Amino acid sequence: MSAKSSFRDALSEALISMGNEYDSMVVITPDLAKSIRIQEFKKIFPERFISVGVSEADMISVAAGMSTVGLVPVVAGFAMFAVEKPFEQIRNSIAYPCLNVKIIATHGGICVGKDGATHQAIEDIAIIRALPNFSVITASDGKQTKAAIKAALEYNGPVYLRLGRDEAEVIYEDDKEFIIGKSDLLRAGDDVTIVACGVMVANALKAADKLSAEGINARVINMYSIKPLDEQAVIQSAKETGAVVAVEDHSRIGGLGGAIAELLVRNNPVPVEQVAVEDTFCESGTQSELFEKYGLGVDNIAAAARAVVERKKLNGLCACGRG
Repeated sequence: MSAKSSFRDALSEALISMGNEYDSMVVITPDLAKSIRIQEFKKIFPERFISVGVSEADMISVAAGMSTVGLVPVVAGFAMFAVEKPFEQIRNSIAYPCLNVKIIATHGGICVGKDGATHQAIEDIAIIRALPNFSVITASDGKQTKAAIKAALEYNGPVYLRLGRDEAEVIYEDDKEFIIGKSDLLRAGDDVTIVACGVMVANALKAADKLSAEGINARVINMYSIKPLDEQAVIQSAKETGAVVAVEDHSRIGGLGGAIAELLVRNNPVPVEQVAVEDTFCESGTQSELFEKYGLGVDNIAAAARAVVERKKLNGLCACGRG
């Protein structure tokens, strides 16, 4: 995983590709074309590109209106500005009437460089996951970003795709189908299941390598579809490993970890640990600095896996999750 891929470059390439495929696709942004690197789409399809300026609520309303006349609007911007500022419009103008609008947001989580707490969307998954009719998906690298955008446009209904700010370690060397409602098993293991999403998938795989050297075999799942969740994969893994760690660049409240806990408490209760941002706002800094300071590093994931394995032992759980 030494090679890197760029979320924003992949976004640009995918929008151009999909623009050629979908004549009805329109891209709308709140004056962020340069920042999210989609200027090339504007050059190629000027009649299908709209910058509403710093007016996020209008952006969502424009997208909603366009979708009612057969267009397929793609809202593109930072997560903080594409989701959190215009939430009321997303709720009432897109989710409630279940319109075919796609929201693609870069700069999700705390991996936004030195922009600070005002730009760190650590609540966005929880916010959109709570809305009826919306699907919530993520991508772990450039190739999966392209596959996710294709899947979102093929899906009939509102979709939120959350991306990182810039570079991510390459997870997928080859093209892999992206199916909303599914996940990818990246590594087999019987002692503990690590379920990760987005930029945290790379750290989850590194943590699994570290644990393997200690004799702990960790299963790693890329849960790229958070809503709908791949319930079968989570329940089966909980039964087979008896312990789960949820890993995300998001608040521990209401995100991937919350979705997994809600599912397992109803179906197959097993010990669950979370690696996520605590109930706090974060500071400015580089991605690596922030991940270490706020407990999202490889060592944090490995420690959570060790802890949940110990809890499994104390609870007398076998691999099937029963005493």
